[in-house]
Amino acid sequence: MTDAVLEKLRAERAQFIARLAELVACPSVSTDPAYADGMAAARRWLITRLTALGFQDAQEIAAGGHPAVTARWHGAGPDAPVLLVYGHYDVQPPDPVDDWASPPFQLTARDGRLYARGVSDDKGPFLLAVETLGAFLAVEGRLPVNVTLLLEGEEECGSATLGALLTQYRDLLAADAVLSADGARWRADLPTMTVGTRGNTGMEITLRSTAKDLHSGRYGGVAPNALHAMARLIATLHDQDGNVAVENFWAGATAASPEQRAELARIPFDVAAHDASIGIAPSNHTTADFLERLWLRPTLDVNGMWGGYTGAGGKTVIPALAHAKLSMRLVPGQDPALAREAVAQHLRTHCPKGAELSITNTRDGTYAYSLPASHPLLQAAEAALERTTSQKPLRVRMGATLPLADIARNIAGIDTVMFSFATADEDFHAPNENWRESSIAEGFAAWVALMRELNGVTRDAFSPAS
Repeated sequence: MTDAVLEKLRAERAQFIARLAELVACPSVSTDPAYADGMAAARRWLITRLTALGFQDAQEIAAGGHPAVTARWHGAGPDAPVLLVYGHYDVQPPDPVDDWASPPFQLTARDGRLYARGVSDDKGPFLLAVETLGAFLAVEGRLPVNVTLLLEGEEECGSATLGALLTQYRDLLAADAVLSADGARWRADLPTMTVGTRGNTGMEITLRSTAKDLHSGRYGGVAPNALHAMARLIATLHDQDGNVAVENFWAGATAASPEQRAELARIPFDVAAHDASIGIAPSNHTTADFLERLWLRPTLDVNGMWGGYTGAGGKTVIPALAHAKLSMRLVPGQDPALAREAVAQHLRTHCPKGAELSITNTRDGTYAYSLPASHPLLQAAEAALERTTSQKPLRVRMGATLPLADIARNIAGIDTVMFSFATADEDFHAPNENWRESSIAEGFAAWVALMRELNGVTRDAFSPAS
């Protein structure tokens, strides 16, 4: 039996790709003020498209940062649940631009994939959701549930004002659960549902060793070098095996149980193939150890380190300043503030003699998130995936962070189900970000199936007592 909504989406696949090309052509980089026009262009495009699809009250809302775009359709009646369908229109910077094989803001098809900045994270996946909901309105004149769309403009810079948005616009954004088109599925070859994420936090540090840059001939051997000091300091953060060597960093963290490790060992995963795919030497980890490290252990990483002269040619200076950016991924039980302070105290304790340390740009961060196993939206999403793939999806965790999940639980008291059709190997945040063209058909089928699964579900199912 055919589904008229799905048939419409399939018939308009070319139009979908054309719309996606228009959206990715808006260079909506949130972290760099130079892209303010691209951010505004993306918002205008979204408001126009959402209105054309039949959503009401398409508008911008802001709480001190980049505006979000919202719209709604609440015609399913008061007994039907309200879902906050989430995505983000902001993207990472395209740098280094020279490493792209095609222009970063021009959608380019190549070998079964679509290439552009933001195509996978998160413009393609959230446009799948939006266009599916619009197809329901066009074909059937209604949705099975009430929907409020929230398309954020700050996810790629830490969702700094998302909490304020949910507080300031509490009535507008009130919902029974969040259905996120962001979050990325783990693998394209294995149906999975992500039921947990790591939290995160971070900081920037600076070391000063002298009052100014110095000539390396006239002062070499007698003046300290800030980059040397930074290298020594950074090296103290981990032991020889790469484990975090910061006292109290693990405070509160919940270690993986034997039952969890046994579950991890049963997940089909080729560790050697993974290592080869990212160009590293064989790690020789077992599946359980690999997935535990990826999902259930905290990390501390240096995201950038710089100082002195980095231009073409040589410049023989002893740099006065050195800088580094640090980020942490956190597991259940860890407090972002306490983890951050543990790292700060370690840096102060191990700061090399003669260097002055300053810590700036600290991020409040978010806690790790776990979705209740019996959540009705999770169960509906799993049923939809099983219907469209003929496989029961596995429940997995994600090493990355979706700030929304922790923020929505703390402020609105609602949980988040991730239903994304991006995949972890699509180079988001890197040059040549791409999105599988096969995800379009898979995503349309799954989103339609999910809406069918939600038909007849009432708000009572989402109450804590149910």
